Amino acid sequence: MIMDISVVVPLYNEEESIPELYAWIERVMKEHGFSYEVIFINDGSTDRSWEIISELNSKQPNQVKGIKFRRNYGKSPALYCGFAQAQGDVVITMDADLQDSPDEIPELYKMIKEDGYDLVSGYKQKRYDPISKTIPTKLFNATARKISGIKNLHDFNCGLKAYRKAVVKNIEVYGEMHRYIPYLAKNAGFDKIGEKVVHHQARKYGESKFMGWNRFVNGYLDLLTLWFLSTFGKKPMHVFGFLGSIMFFIGFVAAFCIGADKLWCLANHIPQRLVTDSPYFYIALTMMMIGTQLFLTGFIGDLISRSSSGRNDYQIEETI
Repeated sequence: MIMDISVVVPLYNEEESIPELYAWIERVMKEHGFSYEVIFINDGSTDRSWEIISELNSKQPNQVKGIKFRRNYGKSPALYCGFAQAQGDVVITMDADLQDSPDEIPELYKMIKEDGYDLVSGYKQKRYDPISKTIPTKLFNATARKISGIKNLHDFNCGLKAYRKAVVKNIEVYGEMHRYIPYLAKNAGFDKIGEKVVHHQARKYGESKFMGWNRFVNGYLDLLTLWFLSTFGKKPMHVFGFLGSIMFFIGFVAAFCIGADKLWCLANHIPQRLVTDSPYFYIALTMMMIGTQLFLTGFIGDLISRSSSGRNDYQIEETI
């Protein structure tokens, strides 16, 4: 039997929200006649979250699934495991804090199945988060749009997203890369990415686990890493070799000019200090050494890339 929707919900210490969230999802699914499953990923919670998930599973084993981590690993590992288990034609992700509305699910499903999108990201145009979360988010999204080239997304990190099943089965979410799932999808060849304005609610229970400027700093570094790996991951020589060659060439020309100037002065009996007394000689020498090191880094990176088991992994959509 084909399943319509898998809802993947990563969570950490959300015991108050889980029953209300599931009841809300269940109501929406029944109203629209969807076949569905809800996969809760308990990310090392220290409260009664897992007991509540187990109770829901005992009542509705076909609809409620659960994954329990031994400790807190983070949102990306939780999504990775949830995606691996998801069976629905459309996969919906949402947070467990009731700030994402399950009422958005039918329209997100329609955008994937009827409008042909590979991925639809929610856009919380009006937010109820504290300023310590909203300002870093705005800066982060502006940077992500610039680097990723996905100009139509305003909120990369919105927890409420919909995916075609093929998308979640062909991307690897690791580290803290959940912020860049649209970028990961684009790099995997799923470039029909859309956005839907969604309703954002104030947190009903507890407090946010993801606050502060460290989100922006870490997110910025992760974005640069992803951009570099996607651009030069399989051809490191192109960047390191290029930069190394430029630095070596500049250093070599500078050293040649210093040496030529010394020889010209000697030929014309003009007093001139020793080459080794000139700071420019050491600057030129340092540039040549750094250039050589960069070139060798690219060479070694290329050797590693060529010996990688995934060097010939390509996304094939269809064969006939």
